[in-house]
Amino acid sequence: MKRRHIRIAAALLTAAGTLGALPAAAAVTRIAGTGRVVTAGTPLNTRSGPSASSAKTGTLRNGATVSIVCRVAGEFIRGTVRNTGYWDRLADDSYISDAYVRRRNFPIPRCRKTAPMPAVTGSWMLPVTAGLVSGFRPPDRPVHDGVDLGATRNTPIRAASAGKVIKVVCNVSAGSCDVDGKLTLTGCGWYAEVRHPGDIVTRYCHMVRRPAVTVGQTVTRGTILGYVGSSGSSSGPHLHFEVHTGSPATRANAIDPVAFMRARGLYIG
Repeated sequence: MKRRHIRIAAALLTAAGTLGALPAAAAVTRIAGTGRVVTAGTPLNTRSGPSASSAKTGTLRNGATVSIVCRVAGEFIRGTVRNTGYWDRLADDSYISDAYVRRRNFPIPRCRKTAPMPAVTGSWMLPVTAGLVSGFRPPDRPVHDGVDLGATRNTPIRAASAGKVIKVVCNVSAGSCDVDGKLTLTGCGWYAEVRHPGDIVTRYCHMVRRPAVTVGQTVTRGTILGYVGSSGSSSGPHLHFEVHTGSPATRANAIDPVAFMRARGLYIG
């Protein structure tokens, strides 16, 4: 029955000429309108995609105001406001079911295509879906303590697992992290670190702007930490991703993220 409702919602959007691919993060700049979260008093989960099985990215309290960018057909939900298969994409690139949103009758545009959701297994996921462009400490880069993943500018960077943000840093030898860097500079640009259970630390470098999280913030797997850029020592947009087996993260405790993720059923290639 649930699948039939999803198909009906998709057909309705198509008939209205509003069904399309979801928007790339770079294109999400215009707010269609605002709404208010209405639940039975419990927090509403925000998701990485238009279904209750998508990774949880955060919560919204009952009565919270949300900025809606666009909508897309997804899992049919029976909510406190309406029963619907439509999901609202919010300004922070997360999704909530429109079944829990009270809003005025403003037109909500269709969503265009976004980058595919990274792979998830167990409590871990890939921070982005992108090919490997530089590996861990290759012969020509022996001090490259992570891997470079060739994601496009403004691709959401997601926390690889639950944990606590321990660093939000601008690291560049000259100038600003708010502009594209170059290889003659040193440093990771805008970056964030998350400490996970077991004293595992992950680092996410070269963000396009200041990370979207703060030091001390608890994050779940899939929480958006920031967006891909080219700040610091960088020749173009990509994510430099590191895994460390201790805190603080140092060169001595850096390990190969490819092997670490493979051991958890996730493949970088």
